[in-house]
Amino acid sequence: MQASPLIDHLAHWAQTCPDKVAVRLIDGEQTLALTYRALHERASQVAQWLTGLGLQEGEGIALLLENQPELFALAWGARRAGLYYTPVSTHLNPAEVDYILQDCGARLVIATPRTAALVQGWSGPRYLLGEGSAPPGFAPLAPALAAFDPGGPLPERRVGRDFLYSSGTTGRPKGIRRPLTAWDDRFKDAYDAVVWRDFFHFSPDAVYLTMAPLYHAAPLRSTMRNIDWGGSSIVASRFDAERALRLIAQYRVTHSQWVPTMMIRLLALPDAVRAQADLSSMKVAIHAAAPCPPEVKRRMIDWWGPVWYEYYGGSEGIGLTAIDSAEWLRKPGAVGRAQLGVIHIKDGEGRELPPGEQGRIWFSGTPRFAYHNDPRKTAAAYDASGCATFGDIGHVDADGCLFLSGRRTDLILSGGVNIYPQEIENLLATYPGVRDVAVIGVPHPEFGEEVKAVIELEPGIVETPELAQALIEHCRAHLSHLKCPRSVDFAPALPRRENGKLYKRLLIEQYAARGVD
Repeated sequence: MQASPLIDHLAHWAQTCPDKVAVRLIDGEQTLALTYRALHERASQVAQWLTGLGLQEGEGIALLLENQPELFALAWGARRAGLYYTPVSTHLNPAEVDYILQDCGARLVIATPRTAALVQGWSGPRYLLGEGSAPPGFAPLAPALAAFDPGGPLPERRVGRDFLYSSGTTGRPKGIRRPLTAWDDRFKDAYDAVVWRDFFHFSPDAVYLTMAPLYHAAPLRSTMRNIDWGGSSIVASRFDAERALRLIAQYRVTHSQWVPTMMIRLLALPDAVRAQADLSSMKVAIHAAAPCPPEVKRRMIDWWGPVWYEYYGGSEGIGLTAIDSAEWLRKPGAVGRAQLGVIHIKDGEGRELPPGEQGRIWFSGTPRFAYHNDPRKTAAAYDASGCATFGDIGHVDADGCLFLSGRRTDLILSGGVNIYPQEIENLLATYPGVRDVAVIGVPHPEFGEEVKAVIELEPGIVETPELAQALIEHCRAHLSHLKCPRSVDFAPALPRRENGKLYKRLLIEQYAARGVD
């Protein structure tokens, strides 16, 4: 009798190295690990359960879960069942959760005791992952999965995949639903995954660390891909700077992913803690998601060595740039050359601009995408020539290296002058005692908008009018006065999520509601 064909890479690694840890979750003092064999068997049960429920190829499920190993079994099971899986942020309110569940067309949702209340407004099937009795309206997941043999037959369907929603920094989250992969192509890497693997040197020897929620695209996709490629992943439930250094040393981490706020927290550790850190295993430290002040990155390279890599891209998959430490030190502030697609810088009329001139960043040469249920936003992402954009502004140099200036939505128009906040934020972030900064435009009766800096201070630093004025003078010493803040406010914390992105929309709406301030 001929053996059944392997269904995916996970099945291959389960045969090749069954006892190797695929994912290790760190939650406080608790450590939970899934071997490749255990993950393969659990994913098989999930796939059989989902197909047994009657879910058809191309339909979807939603996952409202904290970081935990079971998330990967559910995601891999959905892949094997030919389904989309949508991870939903646990920080949303019930109305926001309901919007995503309705918009993505989920056939069922899986929640935990901590998140069950967030799906109270949704009428579809609900399953509870975790111990204890299921609340009203929920069926327990564990017995449903236990009914299936881990070695049972699996369907030969197209390969399922993630169906992700943007973080919604400029409005409601946008769903990005990319095509499924044919069964015969199930061992082929996606076009953008190939670039990721090769540029960042992933291999079966990789030990990847992430300390971010798995409902974000970067940590989830990176961990899933690392499993595809036979590596091991360390997933921490929350970021702690000192704990991060201990995990790197303990598990001999080779690859890791960070956002600039994490880098700033690492640099703020006491000198003695930093000096004792064993970073000898680290080969590739990746950062993205938010602009990184050049001085912060330079200090991290001085400390960790030339292991820092940066990329610029998005879940839409329309383009990707990347840069290593050596090139970044020659071109501080750059986010790299195109690794996926071709970069075009265009003015407001759609004319291509030469190197050095600032304009909207567009990409060509990648598969077309669409925002789910939003043809207007999809159309706005493309121009007449078929180029696509994330909506950011920047320029390329003579070598084709991209530099970002900011998002079009962050543009401040003051007295007819276009001002992009990133340059101002990078400068203010270097001022002693500044923990985080957002520069926004607020209403002005004469100029339309004026520049305001909203500052989060380090613990123990006292906010005073004198400090506010010193920050303004610091800007005036380094920038054109047109770009400098006319006022500084202090805030206990800025609206920044775990993915590193700053939700400026919330600040802008707050000040717009006040009027002139």
